[in-house]
Amino acid sequence: MADRLVVLHRGGLPPAAERIEKLADTVYATEEELPYVLPGADALFAWITLTPAVRASWPDDPEKAPRWVHAAAAGVASFLFPALVDDPRVTLTNSRGVYDQPIAEYVLGLVLALAKDFPGTWEHQRRREWRPRESESIGGRTALVWGTGPIGRAIARLLRAAGMRVYGAGRSPRRDDGDFGTVHGPATLRTALAGADYVVLAAPLTESTRGMVDASVLSAMKPGARLVNVGRGALVDEDALIEHLAGGRLAGAALDVFAQEPLPGLSPLWDMPGVIVSPHTAGETTGEKEALTELFLDNLTRRGEGRPLRNVVDKQRGYVV
Repeated sequence: MADRLVVLHRGGLPPAAERIEKLADTVYATEEELPYVLPGADALFAWITLTPAVRASWPDDPEKAPRWVHAAAAGVASFLFPALVDDPRVTLTNSRGVYDQPIAEYVLGLVLALAKDFPGTWEHQRRREWRPRESESIGGRTALVWGTGPIGRAIARLLRAAGMRVYGAGRSPRRDDGDFGTVHGPATLRTALAGADYVVLAAPLTESTRGMVDASVLSAMKPGARLVNVGRGALVDEDALIEHLAGGRLAGAALDVFAQEPLPGLSPLWDMPGVIVSPHTAGETTGEKEALTELFLDNLTRRGEGRPLRNVVDKQRGYVV
């Protein structure tokens, strides 16, 4: 039998669990059980990722810490704590590639929903009101995709295919990018924000991106622009966003992620005109769980055969490079 593997779950196990069990001595643990089984394990498969349990359960003795942690998600912010990040013996991998197309499709849907005011149409239908009205076209409109990883690139390709002008924003400015054309860095970000009809957030959550969309960034956006966030809620100062929406500077927002999830019932975002709230489901599609499991099984097989793992995260940067 291969390494001792702990699978962190919240009631539902990954598909094809029997295939995992054939490759590793597998122990299943909930968040409450994790502190008792993680010490001494060789590897951790975090089937749930938005949890403080891994950090809270990490062994004090580095010799008892797992040498490999795999996250069933693209984002790994929950795993970027010092004991894991600073130990060079611990490899962190993620599920990069599973969510690119589903999230891109979701973003296109949100952009269309905002432009065409589908929520208003559905509300009129609910009231049995026949109310013809004009809507906006997205053709020729400008989108700034903030985050130039695989998900951001998939978003750019789909928005461009729908007739939009698309640019990127990231750490390293460049021209002639295959998906974005121009990628704006910090020096030209304000100019790019001022020209964008839609600002789409697809950046990972790291110490450098936490709170990056603050009051000054929101004020730099084009009057009447809309914000779409499918990255992480903590990328945005929600109080500042609410203020800019309430004041009418921004026309709306489509938010799939929030600083606190579930979004509290008292949040003004629930009822604000022009705001779409969805429960962190941009990447959830039919077949998602199977794709996540297959990626992990491939890495588990690679580990057993001594081959390089896929999607190794640069723990200092917080994403795969």
